[in-house]
This record gives sequence, C-alpha cells and structure tokens, in this order.
Amino acid sequence: MAGHDSSGSEDDGGKPGTAPRHDHEELPAEIRERVPDYDDEYLDRVSDRLMYSYDLETDYAVDGERFDLYAEMRMRNQKQFLHPALSYADHETKEYLFARRVSTPTVGELERLVDLGHAVVDERVEGDEQHYGTDVTFVLVSDRVPEEVVEFVDGFRDRTLLKFGYYGHYEVNLIVVAPEPETMVASEAAGIADAFRLWEPVEPPKEGFLSRFAKRFWR
Repeated sequence: MAGHDSSGSEDDGGKPGTAPRHDHEELPAEIRERVPDYDDEYLDRVSDRLMYSYDLETDYAVDGERFDLYAEMRMRNQKQFLHPALSYADHETKEYLFARRVSTPTVGELERLVDLGHAVVDERVEGDEQHYGTDVTFVLVSDRVPEEVVEFVDGFRDRTLLKFGYYGHYEVNLIVVAPEPETMVASEAAGIADAFRLWEPVEPPKEGFLSRFAKRFWR
C-alpha cells in the first residue's frame, strides 16, 4: 500500500526501530540547549533528526490534547531588489508537528486529530497574501498499527485552499508508526514521515518544498 511499509531489518545498533544518537557534546551549544530530553528512546532519536531545522518542545498541550513531542518550523522566502530593505514577493511557510505515544491507535482518535488540525490552523494561520502554506502533522507511536488504521491513513489527504488559494493553503497530515516491528503508515502528503522511519536512511526528497528544506539538515 502507498505510504505503508514494514521490514524486519535492524539498524546499525542491532535494535529494531532505533538509530544511533548524536553525541550531544559534539553539537553546538545553541543546538544542545534547544533540544529537550523526551525520556523516550525512540522520540529522542526522532528529535536528533529534527533539531537542526525545528524548534522542539516536550509535554505540549493544545486544546486539551497532550503530546510528548512538539516541533515547529517557520520559513520566510523573499525576493530582493538591489538591497534587502527593498524586498517583495514575501511568502511564509510553516509546519506544526505533534507526536505522542498511544496504547492502540484508533480511527476515532485520528478523526479527532484531524478536527484538531483545522482548529490549530484557525487559531494560528493569518490569511493574507504572504501566507504560502502550512502543514499540521499528527504522529501516533504505538506497538502495532491496526489494519483499520492502515486503511484510514493510507491515501488520506486533507488540503484546504484559503480564499481560493489567494491566501495560500494548509494541509493536515497523519502518521502512525510502530517502531519495534518497523511498520508505518503515512497520509499522502506527510513529507515529514521519513524522520520517524528510523530503520531506514533519509531518502532524497520527492515531496513538497517545506520538507525538502528540512531534510537538508537531517542527520
């Protein structure tokens, strides 16, 4: 199925679903200070892939829902005429990522998270000519991925144009991953999924601009 993968291979460390962590003493101090300790080996290693391009938090709450990992990235692209002060064609892109451990993921929980994604956009996205795109991605980490969840997430896409695209667009994405059996299902536009597929190296990007930019900094 598109977006769904399963493999039995182990990583270099000999343990499924994990990848060697960076030696934090080798990282610049400004990066070390911004990376929280997730008290979760898998999420710690995910944060190693995200920390170069995302602001990270732990134990994050939004609209009554709590998440073990929260990541945010903002970018502004602009064209300049002779001098930086004379800029035009400014475009802003954003990504909000929410991840948490669950006992067993369900379709009902995923549907609730999709609704939450729309609420996040309503609260945080200003509809104007400078807004290019926003991704809101939810990740559920569990011991297994039920078949009904695979069927719901596989091929799922929720893309909304703002003012017929004049104010850009936003996308709600879903990812469900079981690190130990090395199984994942991701919705169609969830370009950030490779950051959670620790048993494989990051592949050359094929998705949107925002996640292509992020992968330049993943290790």
